[in-house]
Amino acid sequence: MRVLVGGGTGFVGRALTQLLRSRGHEVTPISRHPGKNRITWDELSRSGLPPCEGAVNLAGENILNPFRRWDESFRQEVVASRVETTTILAKAIAEAERPPHAWVLVTGVAYYRPSHSTEYTEESPGGDFDFLSRLVTHWEAAAKIPGDATRQVIVRSGVVLGRDGGAIAQMVWPFRFGVGGPIASGRQPFPWIHVADLAGIVTHALEREGVSGVLNGVAPSAVVTTNGDFAQAMGSALRRPALLPLPGFAVSAIFGAERGAMLLEGQRVVPKRTLESNYCFAFPDLPSALQDILA
Repeated sequence: MRVLVGGGTGFVGRALTQLLRSRGHEVTPISRHPGKNRITWDELSRSGLPPCEGAVNLAGENILNPFRRWDESFRQEVVASRVETTTILAKAIAEAERPPHAWVLVTGVAYYRPSHSTEYTEESPGGDFDFLSRLVTHWEAAAKIPGDATRQVIVRSGVVLGRDGGAIAQMVWPFRFGVGGPIASGRQPFPWIHVADLAGIVTHALEREGVSGVLNGVAPSAVVTTNGDFAQAMGSALRRPALLPLPGFAVSAIFGAERGAMLLEGQRVVPKRTLESNYCFAFPDLPSALQDILA
């Protein structure tokens, strides 16, 4: 299978590319920057879709970049990097003479309203209560293409954990120095997934003819994982204490109230349809995931 991957040079994109190539597929990344064996978004917009059997979009500016102020300019970048790239790729697919068999978009569990008690499956409502949830709604709407020539799959991802980037890269150093701990109370849900499983779900969606619609990209045990559980598991994996909480006011001061809510609140998300599609998680529980990442 020939697969186009928007955001293919990023953290998740590299893991997905490696997995797809290991399974015998050809991968062409779509990037903002030209380079060998890749195409740019401008080229895709001008010239249309190159021959391919699968298309994926992982593109998106890092919302939790601590070096960017959460102002209107950055909000627009966050939206454009997701909605505009998805629109370009969906339009190219819709206009292709020979469209791909499968089209997969990775969005986020911010679609679901934060709650300590409600459990969300793929059928649960959401997408209409704050900036981030409405962003996911617009992002997913941009992916829709007419007709049934191409299977369409949306993967709503939790916090992605991996060795070479993602949340771990920002969280690990306080723990290594013995000053790590939960964020605020630590009781907020922590919907997480190992990067290998997120890449695995996307590959599963590309390869399995019967898979379509929304899949939740979270580990099976994530529904009962709290931020405090994550802190304890991180400390245990590193043989370090996990006793010093990061105050909520500090999180809000660094990221702003709107972004800070991503860390101070959380959703209890169940990968119901993902499991029903017969995807087998490589890292279903947090200790095994962190052992793999931090060993």
